Amino acid sequence: MNQPTQVTMTLERGLQVLRAFRAERAPLTNGELVRRTGLSKATVSRLTTTLIRLGFLRRVVGGTQFELATGPLSIGHAYLEANPVTRAAQPFMQQLADRLDVSVALAIPDHLDMLYIAYRTSSRIATLRLGVGSLLPMGWTSIGRAWLWGLPEDARRNYIESLKRKAGAQASELETGIEAAFEDLRTEGVCMSLGRYQRNAYGIALPVVVGRSATLMSLSCGAVELEPDMLKLRRRIAPELKAAAVELSALLRDVDAEP
Repeated sequence: MNQPTQVTMTLERGLQVLRAFRAERAPLTNGELVRRTGLSKATVSRLTTTLIRLGFLRRVVGGTQFELATGPLSIGHAYLEANPVTRAAQPFMQQLADRLDVSVALAIPDHLDMLYIAYRTSSRIATLRLGVGSLLPMGWTSIGRAWLWGLPEDARRNYIESLKRKAGAQASELETGIEAAFEDLRTEGVCMSLGRYQRNAYGIALPVVVGRSATLMSLSCGAVELEPDMLKLRRRIAPELKAAAVELSALLRDVDAEP
């Protein structure tokens, strides 16, 4: 293998390790990183050592776990500062969050996950362990399933096949959940999920097209409630969310929205 190819592969694997730190923001061991990335134990161990030295990871004090350090923060901050979608969308999203007492997220795809590029929350709700930069699994969450629904049929089918391969033994459960979400979107215009990334946390989402390039994104509302009544939540939130998606598309129609 020539040196440029080796460097590219090392970079790709290093990014795989960083992406393994997901929305729950929990520290991970080398073993957990092996399971999440599919890389060998020796490769993960070598990469975590390098990423610590570069300031992208740090060891949790007194343990064998790792967590993200400040390195990714500087990159993410530069992206957000330069992103016209984030700057324009967040004041509008804050108004929606305050009006509905929810958290509001705008997301784009990142491989087989959804990446929050804008996020606002009401101060009056229980805190979700989420924020700008959070990664949520595309196939298991309302915000991911809504984005899939907005795709052309061929692209949607390809994504679902990739998600099923990744899900392994849970592929059938994943497909059933996606099909149910699609039926919900077909009939109600939104889809919902409960407890996929945090206990008693719900999400209600729909696809939204943004900017001059007509970039497909996904918009969601969510919160944490003890035994949430999903029917009441749908009745209260879905009409507001659908109206907000139309307003957001209009607000962002002239921005450069390429992810």
